[in-house]
Amino acid sequence: MRAVVAREPGGPEVLELRELPDPEPGPGEVLLRVAASGVNRADVAQRGGTYPPPPGASDVLGLEVSGTVLALGEGAETATDLRVGDQACALLAGGGCAELVVVPAGQVMPVPAGVDLVDAAALPEVAATVWSTVFMSAGLRPGEVLLVHGGGSGVGTMAVQLAAQAGAVVAVTAGSERKLRACAELGATVLVDYSTQDFVEAVRGATDGRGADVVLDVVGGPYLDRNVRVLAPGGRLVQLGLQGGRKAELDLGLVMAKRLSVLGSTLRARPVDGPDGKAAICASVVEHVWPLVAEGRVRPVVSERVVVRTAADVARAHADLEAGAHVGKVLLVWETMAR
Repeated sequence: MRAVVAREPGGPEVLELRELPDPEPGPGEVLLRVAASGVNRADVAQRGGTYPPPPGASDVLGLEVSGTVLALGEGAETATDLRVGDQACALLAGGGCAELVVVPAGQVMPVPAGVDLVDAAALPEVAATVWSTVFMSAGLRPGEVLLVHGGGSGVGTMAVQLAAQAGAVVAVTAGSERKLRACAELGATVLVDYSTQDFVEAVRGATDGRGADVVLDVVGGPYLDRNVRVLAPGGRLVQLGLQGGRKAELDLGLVMAKRLSVLGSTLRARPVDGPDGKAAICASVVEHVWPLVAEGRVRPVVSERVVVRTAADVARAHADLEAGAHVGKVLLVWETMAR
């Protein structure tokens, strides 16, 4: 099979397409022929040498795929309703940017009704991330205000849709009018251009001074103080990323006075099993999110589909993601699917 690896830490130019042995499913695993692979910030960080795969995970890039079930390992049939020939999508700890991949059965999900097989690769990571944090951990409720930083990202576009469908008021920050318009079309009603506006003032102004009940943040350090200030009493800050840095001062007095919670979360390094494991999250996503997708109330938002013919195609997808002009997901489509 062909697979995407980084020959050394660096920019998109270090990416290579290598021929690797075809994987075989072990006990409790599912073998998928990959139709498309999602490109995520984690892939960019791994390529740059700052985010190595967790112990035991593949060095091949890629945290989500869609494809067709080719084989089931021993015991996998009891962990999934999928059978050989079925279309599926999956959440991975690594190995997804390849023509074949093996996945723990609990992390393989059916493609929601009405979703194209290629576009289904845009769903696993964002759906699992948003559902596990905003809803399972932070407990967003109808009528509450969710502030999503980076509303035009893959996670952002999913958070906007799910929160709007849950009856929450959705505020977003983004750096362009185009991205803000896209967020509005998905259900956001408070639109903040972070390049010209103070999101604390904007969100407070739109909520009669109360602020946001939940903040979903990927920036980190530079936003910490303002995130705490924008939160309403009893608010919850969900920290998903550290794109701006990992350290900042925290006013604990304000945290105590407003009864705030700071929740950190990563998805990739979680165990497969257990109450907080990836299998439990995927099962909850299938139960709660997939019906909304099947009904057309939530959809995968795909900015770009890049057909993989050479390593240069993969490098272009990474460069486009890093440039930040995308709205939603960037996908790698394997050439066999594009014919």
